[in-house]
Amino acid sequence: MTMSTTRQSIIPPPFQAFYDAYHFSPATRVGDTIWVSGQVGIGPDMKAGEGMSAQARIAFESLKAVLETAGASLSDVVELTTFHTDLRGEIEAFSAVKDTYFPACYPSWTAVGVTQLALPELCIEIRAVAVAGCGEG
Repeated sequence: MTMSTTRQSIIPPPFQAFYDAYHFSPATRVGDTIWVSGQVGIGPDMKAGEGMSAQARIAFESLKAVLETAGASLSDVVELTTFHTDLRGEIEAFSAVKDTYFPACYPSWTAVGVTQLALPELCIEIRAVAVAGCGEG
């Protein structure tokens, strides 16, 4: 079996403006591996969710949308990295949301506390690596 090594930028239509303005792909796919850029808690209205739980849901929904555009799903995520502005204070709230998106077949996960994210109102950023087709269907 020959695996394609062609690099493909994954740009769901709602993300096109960010791609054009900030010059980064929401995800990059090579073969079956997909690297998803950090997703934050900003909704389609361009406003940040109120608090950790809301922002985490928005970020996971964005992650899900990017993966679907790439031909994968959340069950294909093998590595999750999360960046928190209040890691110790909000990890329980974040974990409760995370567990609704990953109820089984947990990915590897690294949580990192940071002093700031791209906008002052953001409290979470989520990036992931997925292997299309490896998860439970």
